[in-house]
Amino acid sequence: MGSITIIGTGNMARAIGTLAVAGGDTVEVMGRDQSKAEALATALGGNTTAGKWGAVPTGDIVVTALLYAGVVPVVAEYGDALAGKVIVDISNPFNDTLDGLALGEDTSVAQEAAKVAPADAGVVKAFNTVFRNVLETGHPTIFLAGDSVEAKAGVAAFIQRIGLRPLDIGNLKMAHWLEGMGLVTVALAGNGVGHWDFALGVDEFTG
Repeated sequence: MGSITIIGTGNMARAIGTLAVAGGDTVEVMGRDQSKAEALATALGGNTTAGKWGAVPTGDIVVTALLYAGVVPVVAEYGDALAGKVIVDISNPFNDTLDGLALGEDTSVAQEAAKVAPADAGVVKAFNTVFRNVLETGHPTIFLAGDSVEAKAGVAAFIQRIGLRPLDIGNLKMAHWLEGMGLVTVALAGNGVGHWDFALGVDEFTG
């Protein structure tokens, strides 16, 4: 079993936290609003606790369940409190018209977070191509990217513990393309698929 800290108290924090508790992980929730963190910890149940904002997270894996604009500032604010941790960025930097990425073509939220994270922290992009409702009801594939093999292995093990399928797509530069996949997923929901109850995956063909 592992230990997970979730920074954030929104819908994705609740969905991932619920899966983590069911998978047997020790879960900590952190939020700027302590009352919201405590309420979510209570709702998740099990041995979930509410940590203090800015304190050293108890989890080996720290999930930043935040809107994209908040991820880098929060990683910078936590600073050395994240030393030795695996930081999982789940955000999508969509532009206002949902037809492009707000950060341009040469970077990603995860790459920018890695620039301000402690040198011994591993940053992994994951969970950004899956809608919250699918996490709650399905067993989707979770694509992940990162530079640290050890960090990715830890995140992949967590993904497997919560009943999902991890697929490694390469180094942290690939996080930009995962954010593009997130954009494609939203576009499919509004066009060809026409609803939110699906996830991107991989079909393997042999023979």
